[in-house]
Amino acid sequence: MPTQSTESIQQQIHRHLPEHLQLENLLHTGARHLRWQTVHRVDINGIEIPIKVIEMGSRSPLVPVIGFFGGVHGVERIGTQVLLSWLHSLIHRLDWDDQLRRQLERIRLVFMPMINPGGIWHHKRSNLNGVDLMRNAPIDAMGAAPWLVSGHRISARLPWYRGKQGEPMQAESAALVDTVRKRLLTAPFSMSIDCHSGFGRQDRLWCSYARSHRPIQHIAEVLSLKRLYQNTYPNHHPYIIEPQSVQYTTHGDLWDYLYDESVEQHPGNIFLPFTLEMGSWLWVRKNPRQMLDYFGYFNPVITHRKRRVLRQHLPLFEFLLGASQSWRNWVPRPSQRDAITQAAIAEWFL
Repeated sequence: MPTQSTESIQQQIHRHLPEHLQLENLLHTGARHLRWQTVHRVDINGIEIPIKVIEMGSRSPLVPVIGFFGGVHGVERIGTQVLLSWLHSLIHRLDWDDQLRRQLERIRLVFMPMINPGGIWHHKRSNLNGVDLMRNAPIDAMGAAPWLVSGHRISARLPWYRGKQGEPMQAESAALVDTVRKRLLTAPFSMSIDCHSGFGRQDRLWCSYARSHRPIQHIAEVLSLKRLYQNTYPNHHPYIIEPQSVQYTTHGDLWDYLYDESVEQHPGNIFLPFTLEMGSWLWVRKNPRQMLDYFGYFNPVITHRKRRVLRQHLPLFEFLLGASQSWRNWVPRPSQRDAITQAAIAEWFL
């Protein structure tokens, strides 16, 4: 088979995966502020695309860590684009913003913006093996879960396929899990933000534990963070902040797997997994022609609407960065935990 020319490869990437080129440019621009590593490579039509993990901020193992993740579902590429917008802002601010530089001396940021490049390239929810990466962990929902959409092992030809029973996790899933294990779970406090789209007409910030309707051990911290955001930004963008399991439960969620591991293996630390679920039904309602293209169900197509989405979540990311750095100032004290836990149960589970 003849080797593809560099020009041909660049043209294909520019056409199918411009996010990869954008990320490479950001790494070049921010080289003196960033550290990065390739954790896996995906072969797409003979072209190897790296999955990269990027860090900025303190190297100390004692500081809090916040991780930003995107592109798990390839068709939801707006998640990757939002994170690249955030990374762009941080890199350029570090050239002049002394306050941000001082802040990053006390916290570490981890980025994994493009976890499923094969799915993004081919406009597929799954990876190139037909596996839904967010149904791929070796855990099951506790109790009944919605048929098919919660994850199944019938066939890779159907969406939400989990993979074969007993097989190792897909390489992309394993790369995410390994990254979180090594870079987040060992910190005294860590938070993850996984960017998705496609559910409802309103943006949601989900506590992404989806295998059980029962409250997680740190539900008091989740409610405290919600109250902190609402008190700090009373006129905020109208996110619905709630546990994901209020809406549905699933099998094989990677964040469930990691949260359970954190509680079991790092009981003295706090790990809070969240999903930013951008409500794409609003984009479809405003532009019904998007329904003619499967890609349009999950991404804003009109330019001005896409630009709005790329900027409107940055204040949320700023807040979560500050909240992670100052976590000791708002995490419930032992004397408060029972009352806040009961308030969370009353708000979300009764």
